[in-house]
Amino acid sequence: MTKIKAGVIGGAGYTAGELLRILVNHPNVEIEFVNSSSNAGNPVIDVHSGLVGETNLVFTSELPFEKVDVLFLCSAHGDSKKFMDEHNVPENLKIVDLSTDYRQKRDDHDFVYGLPEMNRNEIRNAQRIANPGCFATAIQLALLPLAAARKITDEVHVNAITGSTGAGVKPSSTSHFSWRNNNISIYKAFGHQHLQEIGQSMRQLQAGFDKDINFLPVRGNFPRGIFVSTYLNTDISLDEAKSLFKDYYRDAAFTFVVDKNPDMKQVVNTNKAIIYLEKHGRKLLIVSMIDNLLKGASGQAVQNMNLMFGLDEKAGLNLKAIGF
Repeated sequence: MTKIKAGVIGGAGYTAGELLRILVNHPNVEIEFVNSSSNAGNPVIDVHSGLVGETNLVFTSELPFEKVDVLFLCSAHGDSKKFMDEHNVPENLKIVDLSTDYRQKRDDHDFVYGLPEMNRNEIRNAQRIANPGCFATAIQLALLPLAAARKITDEVHVNAITGSTGAGVKPSSTSHFSWRNNNISIYKAFGHQHLQEIGQSMRQLQAGFDKDINFLPVRGNFPRGIFVSTYLNTDISLDEAKSLFKDYYRDAAFTFVVDKNPDMKQVVNTNKAIIYLEKHGRKLLIVSMIDNLLKGASGQAVQNMNLMFGLDEKAGLNLKAIGF
């Protein structure tokens, strides 16, 4: 078949680097351009050195929309909407936005929320996708089966730790090595921006959902990965919960419910999500984990693209975990 022509906006960041790593090796895709005004004219490998020997792409400041079938927006939060407002993007051009700008449903846009485990059919028919946030993906995957069965009847408690790449490529006081190494800290306690899209999804599956989601995000002292511990009170047994989760994710391409307590290295460098359940009295503990740059960003973006173009959902995403 004719290869899908892809363009990338905001090509110098971590998510763009991971996206290019996948697309360069995707059997059905050809990268037409990588836009970065600050790097225009420079080889892509000058920024994404891991692609040495795999591509001769050069950053460009041009926007040849007519040459591509799909456009990935990898710019900073707030910049995607500015880009869409300032440019005459063709109506027939498929778009996957990796920022927060279109994740909330509003009357002023037609972006579909791109969480395949919840909206697979809608994604297949969509023209524009709002790729979910990394924390939001990991937390929602821990809750979707319960919400779909209307089993969330009490407040939810979430503790989640993320790698330093979640803060983006530009260094800050809380992301540079000397601060982050051998250190952890809580930030945006109970008020993280991803709570909005999580609540939106819960209400989509469980009408009238109004329970608190008490979320404590933690900065981890490792580069990539998200490890989430979620618990809530429920009267369903562990066997019932396992059956509920395994049934919900029966046809999921990348989400797996396991019976052995997992570790995060099982998902790092993959598009997988792994879920594990325990019951302690009335408390159901749900452990979920993803790679924040892949299933939490670029991998999920390609998964969405595959669905939009009728490809095998796993195309280009058979990546092996980093075991050591």
